[in-house]
Amino acid sequence: ATPEHNAHIERFFRTLKEEELYYNLYETYSEAITSIEAYIDFYNNHRIHSALGYVTPAEYYQQSILQNVA
Repeated sequence: ATPEHNAHIERFFRTLKEEELYYNLYETYSEAITSIEAYIDFYNNHRIHSALGYVTPAEYYQQSILQNVA
């Protein structure tokens, strides 16, 4: 597999690096894990995405489930 085959995940990791990892110097492994988990929660549940119609990934996923059930 190449990055082109996994573009969404590659883009997520780029955003994670640009918005979280490059701006923080973690004192401990535990602090890094806690901070990265908080960022992933923010990314999925609070950060809107233009490619998803200006909703969060969680909202987009929920909408897609409801459309498939209907």
